[in-house]
Amino acid sequence: MKIIAIGRNYAAHAKELNNPLPSSPVIFMKPETAVLKDNKPFYIPEFSSDVHYELEVVLKINKEGKHIAEKFAANYYDEIGLGIDFTARDLQSALKEKGLPWELAKAFDNSAAVSHFIQKTELADINAIPFELKVNGESRQNGNTANILFSFDKIIAFVSQYITLKKGDLIFTGTPEGVGQVHPGDKLEAWIGKEQFLNFDIK
Repeated sequence: MKIIAIGRNYAAHAKELNNPLPSSPVIFMKPETAVLKDNKPFYIPEFSSDVHYELEVVLKINKEGKHIAEKFAANYYDEIGLGIDFTARDLQSALKEKGLPWELAKAFDNSAAVSHFIQKTELADINAIPFELKVNGESRQNGNTANILFSFDKIIAFVSQYITLKKGDLIFTGTPEGVGQVHPGDKLEAWIGKEQFLNFDIK
């Protein structure tokens, strides 16, 4: 499986990082080795002193597809969860300044914490999913998919023009404003509505 992540998909987050709003989805990828499951602790890597959390709604692809028309995109996922895209912000900034790809800041081991998944039919409105991240009990990110620049269907259609989607692939759909640094001893908890999806420690 592979992880396809969408950057700058919430206007307020793009603004907080001083990034321009994209005219089409911004794509980056994480390998399978980035996945951190079962609420296992996240260990801050030794190569970074400024790792940030970015909470995102995650789609799980349920069948192979390429060149998918937007009107059929909803048929290619039926499960939704939450994930945290851990980002080595200091490393990312250094790479961006040199005009280099910033995969090292995004794709390192355990940089994609992933929750359990639920059927999308369990959600009242797939286009208005409320989700929240708390750090040490304090609310840090409050998002709603009603505010994304590119809808789930647009993302799937766009990505599949370039990259074949396969069963089990994960799509991280972007993070709202409120990202910040993690420190050893922090506890991260995340919800969709009133259901908790993530609860793990930073070490």
